[in-house]
Amino acid sequence: MIKEKLANAPCPIARTLALIGDPWSILILRDAHAGMTRFEQFRRSLEIAPTILTQRLLSLTNEGLLEKKPYSAHPPRDEYHLTAAGRDLLPVLFIIGAWGRKHRGDDKLTRFFDGETGTEIKPVAIDEVTGAKIGTRPIRVGSV
Repeated sequence: MIKEKLANAPCPIARTLALIGDPWSILILRDAHAGMTRFEQFRRSLEIAPTILTQRLLSLTNEGLLEKKPYSAHPPRDEYHLTAAGRDLLPVLFIIGAWGRKHRGDDKLTRFFDGETGTEIKPVAIDEVTGAKIGTRPIRVGSV
């Protein structure tokens, strides 16, 4: 019921949370960005019940964040690959992680590194129009 309400809300944050607002979906997307594609990889990494994983993969596939591609005919098996929409969520995942490191973490938390330079990734959200760091200026909520 609340998911339907959020999915049709005028707020883009609410609409997005209707789709990926549960921890399992976010963590599946995190693992997909880390290169996992197969059901068993996700299941082992997340220690998630197979029924829940099946539901979340179906939802993420139906909503266009993942796409299924067969990799075995006998037995039938699929891989799950990020779509453009799924890839576009990576900065959001990093911003969530940065918030968690600052407000919920300690020095033992996982860190993320640039694959080419080896430097730790320190995400920041910038407004494309003004160049200002988001959160440093007042906001106003409205519609166009």
